[in-house]
Amino acid sequence: MALAIKPRENCRWDAAALGEIMLRLDPGEGRIRTARNFHVWEGGGEYNVVRGLRRCFGLRTTVVTAIVENEVGRLLEDLMLQGGVDLSHIKWTPFDGIGRTARVGLNFTERGYGLRGAVGCSDRGWSAASQLAPGDVNWKQLFEEEGVRWFHCGGIFAALSATTADLVIEAMEAARAAGTVISYDLNFRASLWKSQGGIERAVAVNRRIASLVDVMIGNEEDFTAALGFQVPDMDEHISKLDPANFRKMIAEVVTMYPNFKAVATTLRNAKTATLNDWGAILWTGGEFYEAPLRENLEIYDRVGGGDSFASGLAYGFLAGKTPQEAVQYGAAHGALAMTTPGDTSMASLKEVEAAMKGKGARVIR
Repeated sequence: MALAIKPRENCRWDAAALGEIMLRLDPGEGRIRTARNFHVWEGGGEYNVVRGLRRCFGLRTTVVTAIVENEVGRLLEDLMLQGGVDLSHIKWTPFDGIGRTARVGLNFTERGYGLRGAVGCSDRGWSAASQLAPGDVNWKQLFEEEGVRWFHCGGIFAALSATTADLVIEAMEAARAAGTVISYDLNFRASLWKSQGGIERAVAVNRRIASLVDVMIGNEEDFTAALGFQVPDMDEHISKLDPANFRKMIAEVVTMYPNFKAVATTLRNAKTATLNDWGAILWTGGEFYEAPLRENLEIYDRVGGGDSFASGLAYGFLAGKTPQEAVQYGAAHGALAMTTPGDTSMASLKEVEAAMKGKGARVIR
């Protein structure tokens, strides 16, 4: 069954996302534990997708989130303004003077190098976005009055609290009623589910959400941990990135969820923090499509690679490309995003299409 995407002229937004956006504090080439200076970026699993659609692919995007009304919140806003995503659906939360009731989440992330893997340390308790709940957002205005062609959310936001999981469901039900395509990146993070029921709770929540999704995205861990699927010999084949095994997993997933119109997974073998094999598989319309595997891809900053894959994939569908082109847009955009610092993409559409054609990295003068 093909995706039924609403015409561009009938909608104000090509894509909208729901999620938390944090300040990322990046120690550069060093370690969090020994840093004396940090670079500051904005980022969030859901936001990164619509930012990529706006900055790389030139589409009209908006984000639904909550930010505290103080100087730190305004710093986050300033960074987001450079990304070009519309901010009219932000809920500004009053600041109590100390951050006891609500705050801006922080994400300390070091890139890793060689045999030292990337390390992330979140400080996001009681963030404004994590306290969003059903009834806080005017979904009728967004989906019916303004109009949205594609809505994206993910497992990171759903894991923040019981109320955010309920809000995801409320948003998806409104999007579905309005005829908007819904994508969801499972993005399983054990640390986020730890305090609210662990894997059992993650599976229960994500299975409920999955029943509302059109385009499901995730890697092999996401599908096994977040949805509870067990594929024989999966561990044996992960290191080899055997596409046949991933097709087997996806075939099981779509049998359980006939509402899925597309399923996409990234294929990554992290040989070292700076040398990865990288590819992707898309299932849609009963057929599988693969992006050519990029062996020994050099990584500068791996954070956000999966989000940029999701935005490239969404662009392919929104632009009316073939499924083969869509998965290649996603894989190329994800690969390029990992060559620059920060969570978000700095690539251009021209660079993505050149990477899809296999053009090298000669100096551009």
